[in-house]
Amino acid sequence: MTSSPLPVKMFALDEDDLAVVSAHVQDAVAKVADIRWSPADGHFAIPMNRFAWELTADRKTRRKGDQRRRAVLSFARVTRAQVTGIAPGAQDAVLSVLAVLFTATDAPAGVVTVVCSGDVMIRLEVECIEAQLADMGGAWSASMRPKHVVGR
Repeated sequence: MTSSPLPVKMFALDEDDLAVVSAHVQDAVAKVADIRWSPADGHFAIPMNRFAWELTADRKTRRKGDQRRRAVLSFARVTRAQVTGIAPGAQDAVLSVLAVLFTATDAPAGVVTVVCSGDVMIRLEVECIEAQLADMGGAWSASMRPKHVVGR
């Protein structure tokens, strides 16, 4: 199995950085019950199983060597968090991350939106972009490679 020599650990402090983080978490899956929001310290964290897209770039054969890795996407300096598209009490629901976007409101403040499939959105009002993505352990073989069909 092909593997990255080091786990991913990256920080995002602006929109360009956040776009790189977004690419790394595309198709990650997260359980609603695992998401943590601490209003007292302004910290929001999403533990996830991310698809390691960075390992597929040099490979022509599909699936062989594809991996998922346990990771945490976290945000600091969050003043408000809101989730839409999830029924109250749906703690067992699984989210599939599509993208992480930023919209400035009163720069450097703005809104980070974690867009998930099924019209689920996590909206974080932030003082500024201060995000971290860190792999937390070993990798395992992915049973399938995510596939996106344009126009559906």
